[in-house]
Amino acid sequence: MGSPSEHHGPEHEGFEKHDAGRRAGRRGFESKGAAGVGRRDLIRRSAALGLISVPAMGFLAACASSGGGGEDKAKAGKKTAKNPLAVNETAQLEFVLFDGGFGKEYAEDAVKIYEKNFPGAKVKFSATQKIQSTLQPRFNQGTPPDLIDNSGAEQMDMGVLVGKNQLADLTPLLDAPSFDDPAKKVRDTLRPGIVEMGQFDGAPVWIMYYAYTVYGVWYSQKALGSLDAEYPQTWDEMLAVCAKAKKKGIAGWTYAGKYPYYLPFSLYPMIGKVGGREVLDAIDNLEPNAWRHPAVKACFEAYYELYKKGYVLKGTPGLDHIQSQTAWAKGKALFLPNGSWVENESANVIPADFDLAVSAPTGIDSSDKMPFGTIWASGGEPFIVPAKANNTAGGMEQLRVMLSEASSKNFTSKVKSLTAYNGGTDGITLTPGLKSGVAALDKAGSNVVNPRLQDWYVQLQKEKIGVSGLGEMMAGRITPAEAIKKIQDYADATAKDASVKHYKHQ
Repeated sequence: MGSPSEHHGPEHEGFEKHDAGRRAGRRGFESKGAAGVGRRDLIRRSAALGLISVPAMGFLAACASSGGGGEDKAKAGKKTAKNPLAVNETAQLEFVLFDGGFGKEYAEDAVKIYEKNFPGAKVKFSATQKIQSTLQPRFNQGTPPDLIDNSGAEQMDMGVLVGKNQLADLTPLLDAPSFDDPAKKVRDTLRPGIVEMGQFDGAPVWIMYYAYTVYGVWYSQKALGSLDAEYPQTWDEMLAVCAKAKKKGIAGWTYAGKYPYYLPFSLYPMIGKVGGREVLDAIDNLEPNAWRHPAVKACFEAYYELYKKGYVLKGTPGLDHIQSQTAWAKGKALFLPNGSWVENESANVIPADFDLAVSAPTGIDSSDKMPFGTIWASGGEPFIVPAKANNTAGGMEQLRVMLSEASSKNFTSKVKSLTAYNGGTDGITLTPGLKSGVAALDKAGSNVVNPRLQDWYVQLQKEKIGVSGLGEMMAGRITPAEAIKKIQDYADATAKDASVKHYKHQ
């Protein structure tokens, strides 16, 4: 997907090179040269996804002309307790998986369960990295597969698919009895934010994000212990820990300076903690003056203080994600804002005794609206069922199987990532980062936030807020007040841009 110099995205080298721990979903939200692609289609791309490398407008035109399909739709089967979605027991199921970092074994294992439950049904399973070029013609012809893992560098544009009525609403799946407990609906077994992420405008749910990413501040428990310190809960405590580290020649923080939209992984949930969810919602909704909220000002000033006091690793603004992660893994800095893919991505540089951990962001003080532990976590690895698929019930049933405890455990143990299923970790030996992520989610409880800017407005989030706003501020080239003014102006311009599809929290 190109070299860092071609990208405004960190995750870029993503799908072909990266394996298990992260990926193929959330991580690829950078585009193939976001600045070069631009245009309204870029803005519509969904989070966590690798952006397409083929011009999306071609796909938009193709979808607009899509006709036919549906003539051979499988007739409904008999609805029973074991078959709540009334799957036709002899209809073929076609399942196309993105062949990326998570591999295909977890999906093949889930297919075997489907085949066992419907012995008369043939499942045609395939995996490819070329999702769009393989499947776009089939959408045009009205003959798409029944279930698609729409991820990777050639991911199809979600906004286009939804806007052109190409996807089936997954509400029947969400309202079906869960695979393990018929007394619980599937939706009641999912982690916070998963259902909402699959929505665009209103109630229908178009996407089932299968993987689950925890964002926050990553650190070495060993390094913190060597300073005789605990993870700081207030900003005064944060500054005190950084001062201690500085005396020992260790920087408090580093981050992906070339891709400063990593900073929001800890900064946005901090804003939510300080000011409440409604502040993040207002920012996502592009409301006038949303960025001028006192909570935003307080958090920007707190981060700027790290720069002013010399607590950021020297040279950080020139580092890419790999360089900053490597410096951090080598003990040059204590704290790193990142997502849970960092454990896998940095596995070759993290020492065996590092004792990797993640924490929810430090707040300002006891006046914060939300408790310490408030964290950003959300879905990746988007699965879709095309509206014109022959066997939509089968596609949803395959997802119901995958959202069982056994399938979830299988995925987590094989690829070191959590799933959308809220559980599935009992009895598995978790890696340190994964174990810490589970503990952070347990601590957060219902205090999980999910800012949508990076789903809804990719260019605004990455290049404008990230590079031109936060990146310039943390490099000391503009003040927090100047950064806020710049960012508010960018948000206002996006709100007024008629070529951009706008979304709002419902």
